[in-house]
Amino acid sequence: MKNAKRCAKIERKTKETQISLQLCVDGSGESSVSTGIGFFDHMLSAFAKHGLFDLSLSAKGDLEVDQHHLVEDVGIALGEAFSSALGSKRGIARAGCFAFPMDEALSLVSVDFGGRSALIFDASFQREFIGELQSDLVKEFFAGFVQGARCNVCVRLLYDGNDHHKCEGIFKGFARALSQACEVKERAGRSLPSTKGVI
Repeated sequence: MKNAKRCAKIERKTKETQISLQLCVDGSGESSVSTGIGFFDHMLSAFAKHGLFDLSLSAKGDLEVDQHHLVEDVGIALGEAFSSALGSKRGIARAGCFAFPMDEALSLVSVDFGGRSALIFDASFQREFIGELQSDLVKEFFAGFVQGARCNVCVRLLYDGNDHHKCEGIFKGFARALSQACEVKERAGRSLPSTKGVI
């Protein structure tokens, strides 16, 4: 189990979006991301770097209508990729939590791959756009992720600050929390991290 790289490939095509995604959980932080939304690309690249995930993502959508469909569907596809790459989830830590400081802002992100989908998002932004990204869609990205990954994610902004710093801290904290949750625990062997015996 230690030597096998956990990877997944997801193709998601709807009438609104076309997404091709390759993920390697046991990567080195390399990424190639193209969504048509510059700041979103930046956040996903930072996510890959700080989680040490290898991520290749090409996404197109009906941006002439709105960014919502694309951002949400990228979240769903990325969540599905993690679920697929982790497989049975035997031997993993399952949960992770990280507080990431980004200058004056501090974000706390917790993750649990427990098989149920729930999102708590306690953060807000002052501006309508951060770069090119509609700020209210940051929450929708995470909502899509928990749907695709069947996991719990809790995001809380502990110290306020610049919108760019807040958003970047959230994505980097998410990466570090996910990295912890995906970690293979040698002492666990092939056991499932659940007293129920199923996830």
